[in-house]
Amino acid sequence: MSELEHFRADKDDFFASHPQSPLTQAQKQQFKGLYYFDENPALRLEVKVIPFPEREQVEIQTSTGEVRVYTRYGRFIFPVEGQEVELTIYETEHGFFLPFVDSLAGVETYPAGRYLDPEVLPDDRFLVDFNLCYNPYCAYNDAWSCPLTPFENRLKVPIRAGEKLFHS
Repeated sequence: MSELEHFRADKDDFFASHPQSPLTQAQKQQFKGLYYFDENPALRLEVKVIPFPEREQVEIQTSTGEVRVYTRYGRFIFPVEGQEVELTIYETEHGFFLPFVDSLAGVETYPAGRYLDPEVLPDDRFLVDFNLCYNPYCAYNDAWSCPLTPFENRLKVPIRAGEKLFHS
């Protein structure tokens, strides 16, 4: 079993049985595992992030109408299926946060987008492994409040990696 397969199996176990799972009791009884794209090595990237000269704070609305404050940290450019695209990484008190929507939203991926927690590397570099991208908890249960993806992180290309649309 690969490291990614092991990670996904552990996540399925958490969703199926842990008290802090985003699933309701009824969902847990029917749960057979999350759906994923096959591992895509081309979307495991070490990227150079260009930090913004001024790290402005932005308010991002959540799925329940609340507002959360994030700091715009920087942008990076990367290729997907022959196109150069760019995304903004945000900073929170808990670390770095990368929400994004791709062209598969509403068909193969969650309509409001998916999340990724980029890993800091030396020299303004980050590990951005889209194979680890995940749905926000509000994708499973409306009781959760999740940040909505900012317009600047809405891609017109598919990101065929990570978690797919949840089917209860």
